[in-house]
Amino acid sequence: MNKKLFTYKKSGVNIAAADNFVNFISSVSSKKKGKKKFSNIGGFGSISDIPNHVKQPKIVACTDGVGTKIEIANTLDKYDTIGIDLVAMSVNDLIVQGAKPLLFLDYISINKINLKKLKSIIKGIMIGCKQSECELVGGETAEMPGTYEKNKFDIAGFAVGVVGKNEILNKEKIRNNDLILAVPSSGLHSNGFSLVRYLLNKKKINIKKNRFLKTELLRPTKIYVKEVLKLIDKKLINGCANITGGGLADNIKRVVPDNLVAEINLDKIRTSRIFKWLNKNGISEKEMLTTFNCGVGFCLIINPKKFEKVKQYFTKEFKPYVIGKISRGGTKIKLNGSINWI
Repeated sequence: MNKKLFTYKKSGVNIAAADNFVNFISSVSSKKKGKKKFSNIGGFGSISDIPNHVKQPKIVACTDGVGTKIEIANTLDKYDTIGIDLVAMSVNDLIVQGAKPLLFLDYISINKINLKKLKSIIKGIMIGCKQSECELVGGETAEMPGTYEKNKFDIAGFAVGVVGKNEILNKEKIRNNDLILAVPSSGLHSNGFSLVRYLLNKKKINIKKNRFLKTELLRPTKIYVKEVLKLIDKKLINGCANITGGGLADNIKRVVPDNLVAEINLDKIRTSRIFKWLNKNGISEKEMLTTFNCGVGFCLIINPKKFEKVKQYFTKEFKPYVIGKISRGGTKIKLNGSINWI
């Protein structure tokens, strides 16, 4: 019997290719300025410092993926933005508690290692980490033949942040008559793509031939870390919400105290072209509001007296504006009016 008949490589797993990918990550990571004392990419674990200026530090951890936006990337054979999405989906959750992102890890599972594809994803992750001022400290790449179809893969991200015990943003800081501000999204972010793909399939739309959709459907998620952390440092906000799956109502009511209600005026929302396109092509307002951010990527809850100061920390493109207020009541969320889709 030929003892060399069965090998791991013949089963579909190429360890050499995986090692080459790890070496690539390590080499790119080592070129970054301001590298921390511990850099353990390629090791069994990663060691990082907890900032010593944080009083009574509390660790905040988040995990997320980018959902079926991956399938849009596969269709367009373009992978340089979904890594940014991956970081954004976790770090934008961290800052809701007032935490500063410290480190990020990724998990990539794939049918067969494709170095060109994986390098493109990792470069996006590194851009996302730079935008959120956190460190890519490691991750895992799993080659899984038989689990995924040809060219299929999935990615997940894990972020860890730190916040001082007395700096944690919680419901108790939100007051009656506080303003609710909308911070514009950069587009769809990474939610609702199963519905988007269903629409495209039913209407037989080829996104490869549609310049508008090619750009919009892979536009990376806006990372709000730098702006929001500055607001927290200046004590300018009482609460905030990352608008992701479930839309505006579901995400805002998660941060509203039981004795108060967030009144949202939908006619104040400045939605963008991609959402108008989706509505025009058959998705009702009710469905839009429970699936997409509809142009509101992040919400801030503030004292009305601080509105002008808050606006100063944002660029023109992402300047926050008023869409509602906090009032007394027990329903937590109340939507008034209708979005202008024209």
